[in-house]
Amino acid sequence: MAEDALARASTLLARLAALGHTLGTAESLTGGLLCARLIDVPGASTVVRGGLVSYATEVKADLLGVPSDLLASRGAVDPQVALAMTQGAARILRCDWALATTGVAGPDPVDSAPVGTVYVAVRWPGGQRVRHTVLPGDRAAVRAGAVSEALALALECLDDYCERRVGSAL
Repeated sequence: MAEDALARASTLLARLAALGHTLGTAESLTGGLLCARLIDVPGASTVVRGGLVSYATEVKADLLGVPSDLLASRGAVDPQVALAMTQGAARILRCDWALATTGVAGPDPVDSAPVGTVYVAVRWPGGQRVRHTVLPGDRAAVRAGAVSEALALALECLDDYCERRVGSAL
């Protein structure tokens, strides 16, 4: 799984560099693992602006600007929260692309969401997308899987972006 994520990270960063775009992360359940995987790629500094870890619910509101009423009504494990996290990351880090992760790595359910529930989101110039998945395994497996899912979604969004804006798959 880690090699797969590193390959995805490398591809994503190379393609964003070719476009002259930047990237940042806002993470909850992955606790910085997504940004770390991106930074593992040599030359990442040309694209990666930084990463924000907002593990506690109030930090999502205070740091990232996730609406408190959304957090109160839906909880932190929610697709709209994941999208709001990307908005905060894009604003704070001044990046073109932002990735976010939120979910439940375990050992216990959170806000009635079972262990393994994951939302990953991507924001890019002119668009945003969120994906829900339920990942099997222990805490480490869920966190690693969430990183891989976020990178896969980012690459899909980049494909769409390039087809629409650039006219090629870069």
